[in-house]
Amino acid sequence: MYNQDAFRAFASKDAWVEVLQFRKQVSRRATDTMATQGSTRAVVAAIIGNSLVMVAKFVAFLFTGSGAMLSEAIHTLADLLNQILLLVGIVRSDRVPDQEFQYGYMAERYVWALISAVGIFFLGCGVTIYHGIQSLLYPHELQELNWAIGVLLFSLILEGYVLFVAIRAVQRQAEGKPFFRYMRDEADPAAVAVVLEDSAACLGCVIAMIAILLAEWTGSPYWDAIGSILIGCLLGAIAVWLIWRNSQLLIGVSVPPKIRRQIRRIIEQNPAVEEVVDLKTRVLDTETYRIKADIRFDGETLAEKLSSKIDQAYDEIQSRDQFQQFAKEYADDVVELLADEIDNIERKIQSQFPKARHLDIEAD
Repeated sequence: MYNQDAFRAFASKDAWVEVLQFRKQVSRRATDTMATQGSTRAVVAAIIGNSLVMVAKFVAFLFTGSGAMLSEAIHTLADLLNQILLLVGIVRSDRVPDQEFQYGYMAERYVWALISAVGIFFLGCGVTIYHGIQSLLYPHELQELNWAIGVLLFSLILEGYVLFVAIRAVQRQAEGKPFFRYMRDEADPAAVAVVLEDSAACLGCVIAMIAILLAEWTGSPYWDAIGSILIGCLLGAIAVWLIWRNSQLLIGVSVPPKIRRQIRRIIEQNPAVEEVVDLKTRVLDTETYRIKADIRFDGETLAEKLSSKIDQAYDEIQSRDQFQQFAKEYADDVVELLADEIDNIERKIQSQFPKARHLDIEAD
């Protein structure tokens, strides 16, 4: 024979809510872990690949004296240093929340990604363009160009594989969302940086090969210098975009407009809502949104939901004391009903947008 009280407690609404909340927490941790692991794999693969490519390019520069080859070597060195910074950011951001940082440390990725982007701009773009200009002003003869072409082909294959790993990691995190839109609005900045840097690395290899071949065919070393400047401009464009994106996230950019409209629609579809007075959103990190909404509720709709209680009490009230007792209970019922409506809105938002973990919905 079973314990009926225990069974009722287990089958109660509150118990099931606790079970669902626990499952959501487990699912969120699993999602965070998968996202972090994907970004970590992409960054580690980039570090290993760029270490090999950097050594090969510097050796090729020593043999050839090519400015484009030196630019590519500096480019790869900058990528390597920046990806080490990204890895530091991933490791530090993975710490659990504490009393000092109650929303956690995930946003620290943006700090290190911003430092990395600044490094790309000054070390990659600045040094490369400076060397290209120097080569234009003081051209020198190129030697052993077969070495340069061989190293660039090797680099293109290796960096192409690293780019493939990074793109696959972002695609898994996107979970079917349009790739470029996800990259622009929601993706982990570390993974985005690796994708952009390795895309630039592959394109840089192609530019360097074309510049070296033109220099050999025409006999003019100026093509090599032009290739160096083009590679520097490519790095500069990527660095500026990464600086802009990470500064947005550090300042506190709102969630994408489409998601914001859908959240407003979910709130307005509740029959008890009269008006959304104010709605503010913020991206706390790549897996967490904060939503704040001030809502004006429809008093008549709330009263209709409690009409049966009013009808029942109407015939039973015989004295002032009974009326005062009813008024107290009715006030409590209104507060509980309002809280239930807010909980219902929050559940609907989180069911469609699991990243909306910090919800602050208030009655205006």
